[in-house]
Amino acid sequence: MISTMKVRMKEMSMMRLTISQILIKKREEKAITQDVLAKFIGVSKASISKWETGKTYPDITLLPKLASFYNITIDELIGYAPQLTKDEIKKQYHELATKFSKQDFDLVYEESQSIIQKYYACFPFLLQMGVLYLNHYMLAPTEEKQQAILEETAQLFVRIKQESDDVWLNKQANSLQAVIYLLLKKPEEVLSLLGDTLRPAVGDEIVLSNAFQMMGDVEQAKRTLQVNMYQSLSSLAGTAHSYMLLNIDDQEKFEETILRMEGITSIFGLKELHPNIVLQFYYAAAQGYAMQGNREKTLYWLERYLGVCTSNIFPFTLHGDNFFTLIDEWLENLDLGINAVRDDEVIKESMLQSVCAQPVFGFIQEDPLYKLLVENLKFSLGGKK
Repeated sequence: MISTMKVRMKEMSMMRLTISQILIKKREEKAITQDVLAKFIGVSKASISKWETGKTYPDITLLPKLASFYNITIDELIGYAPQLTKDEIKKQYHELATKFSKQDFDLVYEESQSIIQKYYACFPFLLQMGVLYLNHYMLAPTEEKQQAILEETAQLFVRIKQESDDVWLNKQANSLQAVIYLLLKKPEEVLSLLGDTLRPAVGDEIVLSNAFQMMGDVEQAKRTLQVNMYQSLSSLAGTAHSYMLLNIDDQEKFEETILRMEGITSIFGLKELHPNIVLQFYYAAAQGYAMQGNREKTLYWLERYLGVCTSNIFPFTLHGDNFFTLIDEWLENLDLGINAVRDDEVIKESMLQSVCAQPVFGFIQEDPLYKLLVENLKFSLGGKK
C-alpha cells in the first residue's frame, strides 16, 4: 500500500509540473499576461499563478477551455502522449531494468505498472514491458509473486493480440505468451498457441538480397545476408543447447552435439562475437554431465563457463566482428538496442546463482576445484574471496 501511494504521489507531482511548464510556455509564446488568461478562463489571476507555479492544477472541467485558448489538444496541455517512440520505449525499458537491479522490487514493479496504465494503447511498449517482466520476474521476493507476475504478463500479450493490427507484433506476443506458459508448466497452452505441427521455414532474405543487388545496392544486399547468418547462428546455438540436454541418455548423440557446437564456436569466434551463446553452451554441457554424474567433465565445462564469466564481457553489448562487418547498424536499430536486456548486476548475480544454487551441482560442492572456481567467480564479479 505504501509503495502504491508513493507511485501515485509521484505521478500527480509529475502531472502538475508538466501542466505548469506548458502553461507558462504557451502564455509566453502568446505574449499575454496572467490577467488576460484569467479573464478568458473565468478564474482569478491568483489561480493562474498557482497553476504555473505547480501549487495547484486546473479543475478537469477547465482543461477543454485552456486547450481551446492555446489551440492545442488536452493531451498536449497535460503533456500526455498515448504512443511512445521507439527510442522512448528503449530508454524506458533500460531505466526500469536498472531500477529492478538496484531498488526494491515491489516499488519498481508498482511504478512500471502505472506506466503501463498510462500507455495501455501503445502496443510496441506493452510488448517490451512484457519482455522486461520476463527478464526480471525471478527477482520478486516470493514464488507466489513470481507466478502472479507471469500470469499478469501473459495478459499483456493477450491484449496486444486482441487490440493490435500489427501482424509482426502479434506474432511476437504469441511467442512470448507461449514462453510464459512454459515457465508456468502449462504445456497444453503452449501447444494451443504454437500448434503441434512444424511448418517449413519461409526465408525471404535471399530474395531480398537479390533485389537489393539488382537495384545496385550491393552493400545492403551483403548486410541482409550477414544479418540472416547472424540470426541463424544464434538460433542454431540455442536449439543445440536444448537438443544436447534432450540426449542425456544417448551418450553418443550428446557428445556429438557438444563436438559440433565446439566447432561452430571456434569457426565463428563466438567468445568474442556473442559470449552469451558460449555461456549457454558451456553451462548446458556442464549441466548435462552433472546429470550423468560425471564429476571430471562437469568440472571441466564449469571451468570453461566460469572462464567466460570472468573475462572482459561487461558491459555486455551486441556487436559485429571482422566477419560480421555490416550488422552493427541493424543491431543498433533493434527494439531494445545493443545493450543487454538485464542490468549487468542482475546478470552477474544470475551467473553466481547458476553455479552456487543449482542442485544438479550438489555432488561436486566439496571438490577443491569447484570451491576455487566459485571463489574466483565471486571475486571477479565484484565480491570478496
